[in-house]
Amino acid sequence: MHENPFTDLPSLAGIEMDLVLAKVEAFAYRCSTDRPIRSSFGTKQHRQTVIVRVEDHSGQEGWGEVWCNFPPHGAEHRANLIGAVLQPLLIDQPFPHPFKVFETLDAKTHKLALQCGESGPFAQIVAAVDTACWDLVARRAGRPLWRLLNGAPTVPVYASGLELPDLLEVALQKWEESYRAFKLKIGFDVQSDLANLRTLRESLPPEARLMVDANQAWTMDEAMKRVRELAPYHLEWLEEPLACDRPNREWQALAEHSKIPLAAGENLRGRANFNMALQAGYLDVFQPDIGKWGGVSGCYAVGKMAVEAGRKYCPHWLGGGIGQMASMHVLSAVGAPGLLEIDSKPNPFREELGLEFKVEDGAVSLPEAPGICGEIDLTRIERFRIRP
Repeated sequence: MHENPFTDLPSLAGIEMDLVLAKVEAFAYRCSTDRPIRSSFGTKQHRQTVIVRVEDHSGQEGWGEVWCNFPPHGAEHRANLIGAVLQPLLIDQPFPHPFKVFETLDAKTHKLALQCGESGPFAQIVAAVDTACWDLVARRAGRPLWRLLNGAPTVPVYASGLELPDLLEVALQKWEESYRAFKLKIGFDVQSDLANLRTLRESLPPEARLMVDANQAWTMDEAMKRVRELAPYHLEWLEEPLACDRPNREWQALAEHSKIPLAAGENLRGRANFNMALQAGYLDVFQPDIGKWGGVSGCYAVGKMAVEAGRKYCPHWLGGGIGQMASMHVLSAVGAPGLLEIDSKPNPFREELGLEFKVEDGAVSLPEAPGICGEIDLTRIERFRIRP
């Protein structure tokens, strides 16, 4: 990415954007869960995260979060990468803008990521550092990030992660909590997928908005059949029906065949790939993940690009509270009618850090604390910490 998408924001005038970092730290955590996360590609038995803390020479700090859900020991690996690779590129190096941090790290780690075949993990650690730098700048300015980026005070949300055995119980609970949109995991047995969807549609009030996520489960032929079977349920979108690296012609053919809007993006990396998907015309909903690629800088740019082209920006997130809050700020700043994903399952790296929020009529109000998420006290989750 070369074009800075933040240059036209008048609210940044007079804000100190320069960064010289004195510290970059990564903290890895893991805990078991009573509610495993099932997807079409496998089951996740643990919650894990890597939290990044950056600090400038004045002592101001900023926080970010790395996506590290897979493999089972991915947290240690990402934390080690930050210490071995990113710290030397960051400490005492002057950057005129958080976007320049992202651009520099992306460029300087590119060949190393290719050399070791780990483009995903490198993108994830760069994304977390970018988010932490934006948090630092906003804290230093004494303003929440969404205000710094001219965002809206509320964003619509949806509950994701709905699945058996407590599918209906959780969905009804979330409706009582004022959620008005819901996403069901599919891509398993066809008949159970349809039965679960039918249960939701018949049990929730008729105004409930429903989406489904296949997690790249199907071949082209299977996807063509599934979109016909799913059509009667009036879905807002069908997420990742195909593998993200399938040729554009397959995605285009499926989009032409489907009455359901197609969504994807959590497994795309690089503004060029998002732009290619936009130009190919098959996605109605763009879903970059702030902890997988781009951080605030990349996801804001992609979100703006998508909505200016008449598409929706609905950020993907399945992790702890820092990434959740950062996703909320960016959706607010992009300024279009998208939806924020909120995992319906318990997560100590959200609840125990005090990073929860109240849903009212399908939306949440953004915090007024400086930065992304207010004060962070890692002692609350110290018992889950793992030493890389």
